[in-house]
Amino acid sequence: MTDAPQVVVIGAGISGLSCAYYLRQLKVPVVLLESSARPGGLLNSVERDGFLFEGGPQSFQGTETLEGLINELEISGELVKADPQAPRYVLQKGRLKQIPMSPQALLTSSLLSPGSRWKLASEPFRRTSPPGHEESVADFVRRKFGHEILEYLVSPFVSGVYAGDPETLSLKAAFPSLEQWEREYGSVLRGAMKSRGKKTGIKGPPPLCSFRRGVATLPRAIANSLGDALQTGSAVLSVRRAAGPGGAYEVHAQTLGQEEVRRASAVVLCTPAYVAAQLLASVSSRVGMTLSGIAYAPVAVVAAAYDRTKVRNALDGFGFLVPRKEKTRILGTVWNTSLFPGRAPHDKVVITSFLGGAADLEMVSKSREDIAAAAREDNAKILGIEGKPLTSEVWTYSRALPQYNLGHHHAVEELRSGERETPGIFFGGNYLEGPAIGKCVDQGFRTAEAVRDFLSQGTRA
Repeated sequence: MTDAPQVVVIGAGISGLSCAYYLRQLKVPVVLLESSARPGGLLNSVERDGFLFEGGPQSFQGTETLEGLINELEISGELVKADPQAPRYVLQKGRLKQIPMSPQALLTSSLLSPGSRWKLASEPFRRTSPPGHEESVADFVRRKFGHEILEYLVSPFVSGVYAGDPETLSLKAAFPSLEQWEREYGSVLRGAMKSRGKKTGIKGPPPLCSFRRGVATLPRAIANSLGDALQTGSAVLSVRRAAGPGGAYEVHAQTLGQEEVRRASAVVLCTPAYVAAQLLASVSSRVGMTLSGIAYAPVAVVAAAYDRTKVRNALDGFGFLVPRKEKTRILGTVWNTSLFPGRAPHDKVVITSFLGGAADLEMVSKSREDIAAAAREDNAKILGIEGKPLTSEVWTYSRALPQYNLGHHHAVEELRSGERETPGIFFGGNYLEGPAIGKCVDQGFRTAEAVRDFLSQGTRA
């Protein structure tokens, strides 16, 4: 049995990497165990024949913590930013229409009917209160703004962020600020304006970021900084309470065909919820049941490269999202070469499409050829593409993104209660505070601080 280090972090996605990195910064001995050969989880950048494909997130938005991490890792020189004013589009009746990105644009957009535009314009002057029960995103939007705005603005956005269904997605869990603004100010738009304070003059969203060699530059840099503290190819089998005094845990793992047991004063689970549920079966069945109840949506990702002359659309902007009623198989497509440099050779373009999600559970079970064909056919119709791609890549994830469905915030409360009842066990997955890269880094750092505080108090399990 290995007695050191004090802390074992399980799962080297961006959450686990961030947590282990910050534990090292806090001078806490730690080892990070990852079952696969490559750290980074869904953050997977592939370079081939002069093209750069992203197998998961195509970009990220910075947070203060994430920006500080990038500077500490000395990769800020590799950072690239997209134009924050880059147009975004939504498919409406088979044609791409620009999504209005400002209140003024919303009020004049042909995307919305006059009735929907009036509901938006008058919302700050109407005071409403949240209902006494937990509300879905769809119910909230219909109540406040009407079905058209749900259909053409909110539902595609939900598909793009969560691959989720707004009919089951919890407003309080997925978009807590909206629920809070209505509760405090009686108006979502008025609350948004007040929360921004002096920043109301800023137009458009914050810029999307990546790196010259892709999003995976970040996990690779963290992994390099960890050195021997990161052990890939080490599949954790279970976490158990250690016998005898000390309130420690035993982490049973298999590495290179050999089983080893590590003793740890604290264990941080940064795996998907369903994996954490299995690992903690002998520690807390109640926590395990809560974790296993968190739903995940499947997603297929198709990256494809074309000669620029084969694509009639100008690809001027971020890309497009697809409302469910349009009956296409893709959820949306990102125009990678329009956002960041170095994604393709001269006169070539790269686009990446997403399929599946909570509304199409069967897509990821199809063959890679069928998935690629579905994306190719839809994009050909929408973007005016001739012929097959020069090259392409397909990734399928049967459980890609956690779903912040109705009741999710209660599940998170149960997990926090479970942490208190099993001192030394901590959770750090993207099912807690959001799947965005910045959110995961923030969560990883806060979890590291909680572990440091726990160890400094000498708390016993």
